[in-house]
Amino acid sequence: MSQTTSKFNPAVLPAEVMKKFEHPDTNKVRHFLYPGQVFATRDPITISTILGSCAAVCLWDRHKRAGGMNHYLLPEGQSDGPNRLRYGNVANPELLRQVLALGCEIRNMQAKIFGGSSAFAVDLSNSVGTRNVELAESFLRSAGIPVVEKEVSGKHGRRLVFQVVDGVTTIKNFDQVV
Repeated sequence: MSQTTSKFNPAVLPAEVMKKFEHPDTNKVRHFLYPGQVFATRDPITISTILGSCAAVCLWDRHKRAGGMNHYLLPEGQSDGPNRLRYGNVANPELLRQVLALGCEIRNMQAKIFGGSSAFAVDLSNSVGTRNVELAESFLRSAGIPVVEKEVSGKHGRRLVFQVVDGVTTIKNFDQVV
């Protein structure tokens, strides 16, 4: 008899479990980003999320010291409806729109891309995670926003922490978190 071990999938965790992975510094104002959400601010907030095959894009304007992050599950989907931000083709332009609405300028922006793990994929080049990351790269290239950091792919989940005040991101792999 073959024994199988279950793989960790952060996309199916209930909210109360995901809160456990938030940034531990309780003196900072924090915002936890769930899959299918976008958050942009000029306040000194720490945004955090958990990624598996999902992708997250962080945008930051170094002059305004403002920015935001998205978290999407799939590269493409419907551009309307209540779950539209689950899709990168909607979430990426929405993040840019919200950051620009804060008074940020593309010429002062930098981007960071995270996620895109492929724990179950045999063909990594066609996995959901790989396609999520490729979509982010293509979007940012077409918007003229340089990617200054990227931690993508692999076979593990990540906790991402983005400090809006200075644009610093911290990544912890799940084997380092638990």
